[in-house]
Formats: sequence, C-alpha cells, structure tokens
Amino acid sequence: MDQRDSDATNTADREIVNARVFDVPRELVWKAWTNPKHVAEWWGPNGFTNTIHEMDVRPGGVWRFTMHGPDGTDYKNKIIFSEIVKPALIVHDHVSGPKFQVTATFDEQDSKTRVTFCMLFESADAYETVKAYAAEANEQNFDRLERQLVKV
Repeated sequence: MDQRDSDATNTADREIVNARVFDVPRELVWKAWTNPKHVAEWWGPNGFTNTIHEMDVRPGGVWRFTMHGPDGTDYKNKIIFSEIVKPALIVHDHVSGPKFQVTATFDEQDSKTRVTFCMLFESADAYETVKAYAAEANEQNFDRLERQLVKV
C-alpha cells in the first residue's frame, strides 16, 4: 500500500498527477523507463541532460543520477525503489530534497500504453516549493519520452 491509499482524502494539497497515452506497447514503455541507457536520454524537462551513476530497478534498489540543467547547474538525485511490478507499476521515493514519492502506472489500452505519473510530496510545504513548475516539467518529460520511444 502506498501513501495515496492510506491517506487518499488528504493528498490534494501535496500531489501532482500527469498522464498520457503513448502509441506503443507497454513493454516498450517499460524498457524506456527502466533501462539506464534510455532513461539518460529522456528523463527531465527540456534542456536537461543526465548522468546515471547507478540504476537498480528492484525493491530496495537505488537510482543515483545527476541532472545537468541548461544553465550548467548540476542537480544530484537519489531515488530508492519501493515497489516494482513489471511491466505495470513503479513506486519510488525521491530521498534527496524535495522529498516525494512517485507512483508510475503503465496500463495497456489496446496496443497503446497509458502512463500515469503521480508525485506525492511529504508535506504541503514541499509541494509548494515545486508546484509552479513541476506539472509542466512532467509534460516536457513525457514529450521527451515520446521521442525516445521510437529509438527503443
């Protein structure tokens, strides 16, 4: 059970949800989402690049990476995976600030895949620090993923 299940009535002030249907099979989206080679190419908003230091996609596994901003700023990130259900679900905790939990679901729709990406922040204050840009950044992330899917 994730935080959304246990506190479903009190998350609106600390949750950002984006969803998109991709015109490819779920296994392809899963591969792009879990293979470090592909993730490095699409993760993050426009203008960002990534250095993946480690990515162990399993419960308890760690994903450490540095996002390089278009202005040259480096953003170190550490994520710990808590639940993996291949090819349907990834739950992970972003443990470097700001702290939040991500639940990504991959639902088959005929030969397409609906991805729902939910960021649940540990507090309303943490949510407030990113709400002005996170939803749009997630949409840019989806745009980049869509372009990467033709290379998978």
